Amino acid sequence: MKRVLIITYYWPPSGGSGVQRWVKFCKYLPSFGWQPVIYAPLDPQYDSIDKTFEEEIPREAEVIRRHISEPYGIYRRLMGKESITDMKSLTAGASSDIINPINKGGKSFRQKLSLFIRANFFIPDPRCWWVRPSVRFLKSYLKEHPVDAIVTTGPPQSMHMIGLKLSEATNLPWMPDFRDPWTKMYYYKNLPFTHYADARQHSMEKAVLDNANVVLTVTPFMQADFASMTSTPVEVITNGYDENDFNQIVESDGNFNITHTGLFSSDGNPEILWSVLAEKCSRDPEFKKMLRIRLIGRTDDAIVSSVARAGLKDNLLNFGYKSHSTAIKEQKSASMLILPLRNDPDYKPILPGKLFEYIASGRPILGIGQEDGATADVLRETKAGEMCGWLDSSAISRYIDTCWDRFKSGETYAVSDKISMYSRRSLTGRLAELLNSITEKHE
Repeated sequence: MKRVLIITYYWPPSGGSGVQRWVKFCKYLPSFGWQPVIYAPLDPQYDSIDKTFEEEIPREAEVIRRHISEPYGIYRRLMGKESITDMKSLTAGASSDIINPINKGGKSFRQKLSLFIRANFFIPDPRCWWVRPSVRFLKSYLKEHPVDAIVTTGPPQSMHMIGLKLSEATNLPWMPDFRDPWTKMYYYKNLPFTHYADARQHSMEKAVLDNANVVLTVTPFMQADFASMTSTPVEVITNGYDENDFNQIVESDGNFNITHTGLFSSDGNPEILWSVLAEKCSRDPEFKKMLRIRLIGRTDDAIVSSVARAGLKDNLLNFGYKSHSTAIKEQKSASMLILPLRNDPDYKPILPGKLFEYIASGRPILGIGQEDGATADVLRETKAGEMCGWLDSSAISRYIDTCWDRFKSGETYAVSDKISMYSRRSLTGRLAELLNSITEKHE
């Protein structure tokens, strides 16, 4: 069996489907002839951890955990105790402004200062202190425990810098996996980079792209962007769903459940949706009685306030963070799933990881966002739902009416067979083919 070294920051992951990506790959890689060797921090700064994923790590996997130094002590002294949570999210590369002010106007002096420090003193990100000791350790480790290929997955992009330096030192084939863009990430423009820092980010990105054997991304839009920057082959393997997660039988509670799972930040607040729902409640007492807005995951206070202002407080159930298995049950029991995208034109190439689990749940999906983006393309391809524009109240209202009528009639919702192409096992098979390809060319 061949061995692949996987360098990742998130292990075990939080509940986000994007960072579940490599747990699921590792779960199925042995069946395709590859033993995963995972290198990850021993003591990372996570906002949440879902330990249920540890049960999915195959017995063939080898896990190496090493201490990571992260700069929160500096922030404590600089920002005060009340700002620790803010900085923790910000420096983790989180894009939510639940506790991350990157995308908001009206920042306080402390927030502006923290953003300046994050942008200009920690390049490419605050995991940069882990690069040098990791390269030093892994060079020694690989002499005694050889592998056939290296994979790095980011963000944080420091993981790719480890891969770059390690590949140069060992001459092993290397594949960086970009779950999100780098300098074209939608919130990158909101970071107060100096000219030097911005140039360094672009230089690092270019070095990673040009020195890899193959670059891996999660959407065709990202593939096109990276391909325009390098001659290195760029491939796409999307996120997906694990069919084994959807085996449980879930019964409806009899309510019309409009459900959102996962991170729900204020720059993705679909105020038009709350207005449409409020209007329907005002003219349809039965709809008002049966409507439940179920939020499972970390939700910005601005979302809750917005729902309340629309007069829907009594219809709201805000459960907070729950395990992945609970989120799946909530998806399967939903009458309609909502997928509001962040209201930013640069979000067009992003495919939220939960999209594929939404599709696998077999429940209708109301997307709100870019109608010509990556998410809209997948919804159309799988016929799993509809993407409505941010201000298109008529389209949103029509889709809710359709779901409400189906709910009352007991009509089931049919999903295209094309969903099978997004199964985690199938996607891992494609990953194994890529690994086989780069190792064969290297021999």
